[in-house]
Amino acid sequence: MTNQTKHRLTLLATFAAFILGGCTSVSDQSPSRPAAGPLRVHPGNPRYFTDGTTHADGSLRAVYLTGAHTWNNLFDIGPGDPPPAFDYPAHLDFLQRHHHNFFRLWMEEEMEWVIEQKDKPTVRNIMTPLPWARTGPGLARDGKPKFDLRQFNPAFFARLRSRLQDAGRRGIYVAVMLFEGWIQQQKGPRWKDHPFHPDNNVNGIDGDANGDGIGTDVHTLANPAVTRVQEAFVRHVIDTVGDLDNVLYEIANECGSYSTEWQYHLIRFIKAYEATKPKQHPVGMTFQWSPNSKLRGTNQILFDSPADWISPNRVAGEWNYRDNPPPADGRKVIVPDTDHLGGIWGNVAWVWKSFTRGHNPIFMDPYDGSVLAEGGSPAWAAVRSSMGVASQLARRVNLGAMTPQGALASSGYCLAATGREYIVYLPTGGEVSVDLSAAAGSLQVEWLDPRQGNVTAGEDVSGGARRSFKSPFAGDAVLHLKAR
Repeated sequence: MTNQTKHRLTLLATFAAFILGGCTSVSDQSPSRPAAGPLRVHPGNPRYFTDGTTHADGSLRAVYLTGAHTWNNLFDIGPGDPPPAFDYPAHLDFLQRHHHNFFRLWMEEEMEWVIEQKDKPTVRNIMTPLPWARTGPGLARDGKPKFDLRQFNPAFFARLRSRLQDAGRRGIYVAVMLFEGWIQQQKGPRWKDHPFHPDNNVNGIDGDANGDGIGTDVHTLANPAVTRVQEAFVRHVIDTVGDLDNVLYEIANECGSYSTEWQYHLIRFIKAYEATKPKQHPVGMTFQWSPNSKLRGTNQILFDSPADWISPNRVAGEWNYRDNPPPADGRKVIVPDTDHLGGIWGNVAWVWKSFTRGHNPIFMDPYDGSVLAEGGSPAWAAVRSSMGVASQLARRVNLGAMTPQGALASSGYCLAATGREYIVYLPTGGEVSVDLSAAAGSLQVEWLDPRQGNVTAGEDVSGGARRSFKSPFAGDAVLHLKAR
């Protein structure tokens, strides 16, 4: 069959699909298969993980991680006691419908979360179930039995395991967040709601080592008794879910730079403990945010860590993980998270810029607005959809052979296996030139709508030189070139 005949058949298929209900779509793929991990850093392309499976040619498959996460995907959070139950199966349906394959499972440490939003009434949310048993004797500051930090709450760990199992059956990987530092740094008496406050436990534990009434000391190594309780918790988490394939670990969400040595210690602790187990899983360290700019971490702290994957913050200068992501160089698997780049933020361009620079972008999703009232925006729908389009495209290519090579495209955004396959993002659409001098023979051309994944076939192009391409539709576009 000649290339021209193949191209005509492609056009006919595209036209038929259009008549029957629209252009072909990159997301018209088979359902997700169960997670086949555990993941490990891809030895040939450490910008990504691999699950150990291979392509037809025997090359090791790279796993591109992307997805949306929301605050109450593990804990029920809300007013009332008990708070409204989160519909987890519906959320997994939502993620699968968008072709997402990864999310962060949020840890909460306090008994309550007081949410204060501008022009909205203050809401005091109960958070349940917490990891430790409430046995008493005596009552904690919320009027319920005090915690015994030597005993775990079976309901928490049963929920943890079942939620990871349910996600894994759908081919979704989960980063188990172990600690949470954002709330403790907020204004107001947050410390009194923590199980490590001396009024809330029967063990004589006081996590406020310096007595300043804030409690961020729990995310340091200042009190060995606190560290021992935390290590016991981490061991029990690993014992509970460490046999599953779809697990990753994240030490903490947005603890300030005071937590560096504590986070490094726990990363090493997890790796040492998992070394005694049949399976090992990737461990992540995410950006150290603080309302006090002097206590904010740096991306260098993340790169210097023993973590396998990191989530950086935006930085000023030529490269910016939010607006102009630097090309991933393989020092770590990079998982840019809008939570650390702008809070409730995100756009389609960020998804594709990140993808073509070798990153694994994820989205902090207000989802249904049940925790924070920013849900329902059409902008978020576009972000979710474009993440799914990128995920499906990543499954179609040999991602393990592709690296960010922005110099090959005039737009500056190009992921390529030089000479064989190219993915180019055009942030403003229009025209782009691509250096195909390393490609011999002809390449198949297709254009993707970055939001919906609709595919428009183009005329084949010959390699051997720099070629120019013009998008067939208005707005930003994705160009996919593949050697015949």
